[in-house]
Amino acid sequence: MTVVLKVGGASTAGVAAAVAALDEPVCVVHGAGPQITEEMARRGLVPEFVDGRRVTTPEILEVVRESFAAVNAAVCAAIGARAVPLAGDAIGLEAEHLPQLGLVGKPKPSAPAAVLEALAGGLVPVVSPLARGPLNVNADEMASALAVGIGAQPISFLTDVPGVYRNGELMQTIEAGRAESLVQGGAFEGGIVPKLLAAALAAKNGVAADIGVTAVVA
Repeated sequence: MTVVLKVGGASTAGVAAAVAALDEPVCVVHGAGPQITEEMARRGLVPEFVDGRRVTTPEILEVVRESFAAVNAAVCAAIGARAVPLAGDAIGLEAEHLPQLGLVGKPKPSAPAAVLEALAGGLVPVVSPLARGPLNVNADEMASALAVGIGAQPISFLTDVPGVYRNGELMQTIEAGRAESLVQGGAFEGGIVPKLLAAALAAKNGVAADIGVTAVVA
């Protein structure tokens, strides 16, 4: 059974150790949020987010692609010779276009041949979350959709915090429906929101999910 590891652009330092610690086949999906935002600021572009998704113009998509390529190369270098760099749009990741957000997509479960072939060969596919179009896709959502598509078990969201906190307490488990309700009620904010929703979606589709020590269950 394949494990999907989702790493953020700011938390790639631990990915090599996480991959090395697993005996199972591993697929890595990464983001590049901090790098994209930094480069946008350098170019005088103002970031705008709607429900965790970055509004993406053609100019911003160029920044997104360059940032994904840089992070992908860094993750592959950290993992070593087994890593296979894969650009999501090039391997056929699918997403529903959300035109109100520009060149942005909501991912659909898919199982690209390039990912399956790499896993079958004992390699580690490292996937950037662009979808066919190209469309910019939230990396947490893409990791979840890919995990469902390839029948992974489990999906783990690597973060720079121990897990999900609620009212100052670290949660050991949270039910998917409860997580969605709390998010809708404004109980969480920031980067944990798309992770919780993505983990909840995976759990509802039969893929065990965890954010740090917090298990998200169906």
